[in-house]
Amino acid sequence: MSITLAYIKPQARGAVQAALPVLSGRRVRFASGTHARPVPDVDKKREGRGSVNGVREFLLDPSDWYATLPTFYASACVLFTDVDDRVLLVKPNYRPLWSVPGGVIEAGETPHEAAAREVEEEIGLSLPVGGLLVVDWAPATEPRPRAMINFTFDGGVLPDPGAIRLQREELDDMGFFTWEEAASRLPSNASGRIPAARRAREDGRTVYLPKDQRVGG
Repeated sequence: MSITLAYIKPQARGAVQAALPVLSGRRVRFASGTHARPVPDVDKKREGRGSVNGVREFLLDPSDWYATLPTFYASACVLFTDVDDRVLLVKPNYRPLWSVPGGVIEAGETPHEAAAREVEEEIGLSLPVGGLLVVDWAPATEPRPRAMINFTFDGGVLPDPGAIRLQREELDDMGFFTWEEAASRLPSNASGRIPAARRAREDGRTVYLPKDQRVGG
C-alpha cells in the first residue's frame, strides 16, 4: 500500500518521513508543489479528510509540522554614542573585528531583555534599553550555518564613559569611533547596521535591512 503526503515542502520531506513511524512498512510518495500545515486536532498523525485531486491528504500533528520548519539564530545589541556623537564598539578576544555591545538571545528572553543583559555583562552598565533602531537579516555564512536576525536598540548618549567596566574574559578593548570608522571596523555582514542606526536615529523610525541592503546601509 502506498500513501501520498500532500502539503509537504520538498526540503522537509526527509524529516517528515523520519518523524512518521505510523507509515512504517508503507511506500510513501510526496505530491509536488505542496506545503505542510499544522492541524489543531487531538488526533495525532491522522490521515485526513478524503482526497484532493485524487491525492490523499495527510495532516501532521503541530509538533511534527514545527519540526520541519527552517530555523535561524537571533541576537541583540545596543548602540551607544558619547557626547561627541562617536559610536561605542568593543573588541572581542575571539575574533579579529570589533562589535557593538550585544550577543545571542537566549531561550526565554525577548530581544530587549537580551540586549540589556549583554550590555551589563560586557561593559558593566545596567541601563534601560531604548527604541528599536535596526532589524537586520544576515544570511548564513561561514562558519555560521544559519541566518541571523539582529535587533539593534538605541542606548542613547553615555554621559560617563569612565563608568564602563569591560568583561575581560571575552573583551580586549573598547573605543569610541566616528560613524564611518565604526562601520569599517565591523564584519562586512554587520557593517550596514551602523549607517542604518544613524538613519533611524535621525528619522525617528526603525530601519529594516534585508540581505541585499545590509552592507553600506
